[in-house]
Amino acid sequence: MTQTASSPRRAVIDWSLCRRVLSLGKRTQVMGVVNITPDSFSDGGLYLDPASAVDHALKLLDDGADLLDLGAESTRPGSLAAAHSALSAGDEQSRLLPVLKAILRARPSAIISVDTYKSATARAAIAAGAEIVNDVSGCTWDAKMAATCAELGCGVVLMHTRGTPGEWRTQSRLQRNETLPLVRDGLAAGLVAAEEAGISRNAIVLDPGYGFGKVLEENYDLLSRQDDLLSLGRPLLAGLSRKSFLVRTVQRAMESRRVVIGPDSQPDQSVSQDARETASVAAMVTAILKGASIVRVHQVRSAVQAAAVADAVLDGG
Repeated sequence: MTQTASSPRRAVIDWSLCRRVLSLGKRTQVMGVVNITPDSFSDGGLYLDPASAVDHALKLLDDGADLLDLGAESTRPGSLAAAHSALSAGDEQSRLLPVLKAILRARPSAIISVDTYKSATARAAIAAGAEIVNDVSGCTWDAKMAATCAELGCGVVLMHTRGTPGEWRTQSRLQRNETLPLVRDGLAAGLVAAEEAGISRNAIVLDPGYGFGKVLEENYDLLSRQDDLLSLGRPLLAGLSRKSFLVRTVQRAMESRRVVIGPDSQPDQSVSQDARETASVAAMVTAILKGASIVRVHQVRSAVQAAAVADAVLDGG
């Protein structure tokens, strides 16, 4: 029997944050999402009130989240289509900082990431106790972001994004097998640029950016070969929770089997919330088996349970 070469496996690598070092790769780290926004695609408006956001964040920690990712501006498809549609740094911080500070008062040891592409917000959040900047643009939408992160000495998540949210609906489709090389080259370039700006390599985690300028099957092409990105030498974060391409897949499967839509479906949706979560967990487990050290999720408890099984499979391998 001919044995094929195995794909790279995730290594145990230290991630340098502001005030501590987090060891990645021993087991999957689960990052819980807290959207302090009125218009995020899956839970917009649910946690815009600071008290609701804090309660939700504490529940995620109680459910087993290793990290929290706080965001105060939506980057859903169609957002940021014009300059006036972007949230000002001041407004972003007015939503974000009270929640961040309240969480740390309640749980001083919590590890908090801030989902922002604005250097001013990154600076204010790190000063308030956050330790990670999760920039969906890979430090490309704000020319000061990379230098700011270098100065702050924070952990950095560099995501691959193809274009901007305002462009995604009209972008040309990628050819089959074109997605992975595009993402790999983009992340490699982003890694070089970050280091040249003074960000320590040990502070960087890479995110393939599922759904960010990739549609439908393009995301599956990327996910099926995600472990190729481990060749870049940095840990991977995968954010697949509730992505629309997963919903479309489930919708097609249900239609092909003539499954009756459940009573918990929303009026404008043909896939129930439970089905969305099931699809999210399936994609998350795949991402772990394909090398992700961190997974970004909306529902933490089920993610922690599924990640434990995926980690056991990796250990058995």
